[in-house]
Amino acid sequence: MRCSQCGATDLEPGWLPEWGQDGGYTRWVAGALKLGVLGRAKIFRRKKLTVSAFRCQRCSHLELFAG
Repeated sequence: MRCSQCGATDLEPGWLPEWGQDGGYTRWVAGALKLGVLGRAKIFRRKKLTVSAFRCQRCSHLELFAG
């Protein structure tokens, strides 16, 4: 992998915690955000992918990948 900002190849893996309904990790959800009656995101029966995060050790840019 290569940083899309500076082109460096020394990307450090990490993750983005999500302290909500998805059990402690961030996920990508297909489609536009739709909120339910109580203000929570509607995600039932939608494609979901775990988000991987990598930080460039040279410029600190974050690269996010779903899948």
